Amino acid sequence: MRALVQRVSRASVAVGGETVSEIGPGMLVLLGVKKGDTPAEAEKIATKLLKLRIFEDEEGRMNEPLGEREILCISQFTLYGGTRKGNRPSWIEAAGGEEAEPLYDLVCERLGAKKGIFGAEMKVDLVNEGPVTLLLEA
Repeated sequence: MRALVQRVSRASVAVGGETVSEIGPGMLVLLGVKKGDTPAEAEKIATKLLKLRIFEDEEGRMNEPLGEREILCISQFTLYGGTRKGNRPSWIEAAGGEEAEPLYDLVCERLGAKKGIFGAEMKVDLVNEGPVTLLLEA
């Protein structure tokens, strides 16, 4: 399981031209599920995200966890895109919807995150703060 994490001032996701979720300051998480991932890995990455210290403390250092800030979590199978054999990405490592969606839902539930619509064509808008962008794996 992979998560691309961005510290944001705000973020939103739209489907079909309509905003389905939006947050203020917090984290935008793009979550990719790999074939064979388990609920244990979902729990592990959710715990890591909640404890991740990417917000500034009173001294201006990245030392604070999420706290009362919000999370927007978007399913992102393309995090498992591979280009080792050429220039056209392959997603053979990415879990299919039947396997990925329950794990995505579990992570979102543990995070108390707002969500996009699994499997939909989504437009994500964000203001990256810092900018701070990290890749986590479980």
